[in-house]
Amino acid sequence: MSYVAKYPETAPDRAEIDALPGALLIEFGVDWCPHCQGAQPFIEAAVQAASGLRHIKVEDGPGRRLGRSFRVKLWPTLILMRDGQEIGRVVRPTSTREISDLLAG
Repeated sequence: MSYVAKYPETAPDRAEIDALPGALLIEFGVDWCPHCQGAQPFIEAAVQAASGLRHIKVEDGPGRRLGRSFRVKLWPTLILMRDGQEIGRVVRPTSTREISDLLAG
């Protein structure tokens, strides 16, 4: 799957996320966040270079259960999962390399 540009207003349930097979990059944030906007070129480059990676954007904020279940505090937060298990995360990435290193793990 390729890079997703916008944060959708609806999010999957945690059970759906945990049941997804293979590699998954979950990106928590919001479209208006300057940190999220600044990280988009890095995220896009890293996701486009990774083969077989599913990328899901999740609009986060108060009352959003999925972000709370992952203890997201700052945006953007990128969480790499494999077969329903968290492998690692990057918070407020400032380079493609930082994200690529996460995806290599």
